[in-house]
Amino acid sequence: MGKLTARAIAERALEIGDAEGLDAVTIRRLATDLGVTPMALYWHYKNKEQLLVGMADHLIAGFVPEPADERPWREQLRDLLEGLVRALRAHPCAKGVFEQIDQTLVPNFLAVWDRALGLARSAGFTAEECCLISKYLLQSAIAIADAPAHIQTDEWVRARRLSLESLPAGKYPHLVDMAGPLARGMNSALYDTFGVDLILAGIEALAARR
Repeated sequence: MGKLTARAIAERALEIGDAEGLDAVTIRRLATDLGVTPMALYWHYKNKEQLLVGMADHLIAGFVPEPADERPWREQLRDLLEGLVRALRAHPCAKGVFEQIDQTLVPNFLAVWDRALGLARSAGFTAEECCLISKYLLQSAIAIADAPAHIQTDEWVRARRLSLESLPAGKYPHLVDMAGPLARGMNSALYDTFGVDLILAGIEALAARR
C-alpha cells in the first residue's frame, strides 16, 4: 500500500468497529489488515484512546457545518442536527466511540458543538441555557443515529406483536392497542424526521417565551 496515513487507519478502524464491534479494533488487528507493523500505527496513534478520538473525528469529517448565514436560526439548527445524524448514522459503532472518549478532544465535533452554541445564543438564550441546549441537542443526535438499522424477521415481529397483545388490556391498554407498530418498529426516515422535529419544537417553544 502507499504511505500510511492517520485517515487510512481511522477508516479501517471504523470499518472493523461497524462490522465486528469496538472490541475487535486493536492495533495488532489494524496492523495486520493494513499490512504494516504495529509500530507504524503508533506513529499516528500512541494508544487505543487516541485511536478512538481519531475515529470520532473522521466519522464527523464528512459533515462540516456551513458558515452562519442570514436564514432564521431554526433552519440552521435543523440543518446542523440533520447533518450530524446522517454522519453518525453511517457508522453503527459511532455511539460506542463517543461513549469512550473525551469529546472535547475531537476537533470536528468541537466545530459542531460551537455552532450549536452560537445558534442557541442567536435565539436569545442565556449562556447557561445555550450550554444545556447544545448538550441535549448533541446527545439526541447520537441517540437518534443509534436507532437499530437491521430489519427483524416476520417471525420475530409476529411473536413480538402477540406478546404485547397478550398483556392485560385493562392494565396496559395502550401497549395492547399499539402492539402492531411497536413490534414492527418505525420507518427510518420517519424515525429521524420525527425525532428532529420533536427536539427542535421544544427549543422553539422555549425561545418563544423569551
